[in-house]
Amino acid sequence: MTDDSTRGDDASHPQKNTRRVRRQGPVTLRGQQIPGTTTDQRLLDRRGPSDWVHADPWRVMRIQAEFVEGFGLLAELGQAVSVFGSARTRPGSAEYQLAVDIAAGLVEAGYAIITGGGPGIMEAANRGASETGGVSVGLGIELPLESGLNDYVNVGVEFRYFFVRKTVFIKYSQAFVVLPGGYGTMDELFEALTLVATGKITKFPIVLVGSAYWSGLVDWLKSTMLADGKIGAEELTLLHVADEPAEVVKVIKEAHAGLNFR
Repeated sequence: MTDDSTRGDDASHPQKNTRRVRRQGPVTLRGQQIPGTTTDQRLLDRRGPSDWVHADPWRVMRIQAEFVEGFGLLAELGQAVSVFGSARTRPGSAEYQLAVDIAAGLVEAGYAIITGGGPGIMEAANRGASETGGVSVGLGIELPLESGLNDYVNVGVEFRYFFVRKTVFIKYSQAFVVLPGGYGTMDELFEALTLVATGKITKFPIVLVGSAYWSGLVDWLKSTMLADGKIGAEELTLLHVADEPAEVVKVIKEAHAGLNFR
């Protein structure tokens, strides 16, 4: 027997499709794809397995919640600079102190500091911001080996999803400062370069700190990518290289003055 609600206004029309149909909001299901229970039943009935909380539609809600949380937390942050670098950098090392000094200089220039909220360079930058009296933001990520936000974060949120975290980094940063680091640092660096180069985001300064560390990469970009026509000369100018904290601050301030950043 066919459910008349699935047969249109003229139930006797011989050409009508008589397969069962269920509409769930914008979704249409037919035949064997129709579940044995309604969405409300699965939501309100406590019986049965709890696997539904791990299904893709539920993940969408979690993703939405993370965007709302991140955007709401940082909506009134003001001008900010994201600092990236290795989580393996030791406190007391020259690179650690360099990150502390860069963050302190940027705070004195009127910027908040955003990091991934972890140890190493991230901790150092948060420390420099916090001890200088600035806003020290940590955007953490759920990872097997991470131990939560460092003690120098005074505004923090931890994400489940890398792509949500990346979006928040990009949305609330007016510059990227990239100290020596590994795969994660390279990922953030080239994500920013790609978005700026393709015009997906407003152009902002990207500063590589430590000419000795980054010279091999920069030389390869020039001698291989640029020489082979894989990037243009203009795209290569998106990168600035600096060694001293004052130089980093100067590059960012001058770029913002020239680009009329808000």
